Amino acid sequence: MILAGQIYNIIQSVITQKSKGNQIIARSIKTKMILKGIAVDKYTPASPDDSTVVQKVKDIAKEFGLMV
Repeated sequence: MILAGQIYNIIQSVITQKSKGNQIIARSIKTKMILKGIAVDKYTPASPDDSTVVQKVKDIAKEFGLMV
């Protein structure tokens, strides 16, 4: 079972790990995710999760060289 907020948590983890606190890189990562079809700002900790989107976000993280 997928809990609410998992997509948000993965997105935040990817942004944090890749940007290492650099806001310019963080915005760049968000833009890349948007271009890959993930509406970053749409997801909150209370957002219901869709297993398809969860997998897509995990695949994007993998493309960035991250394990989430």
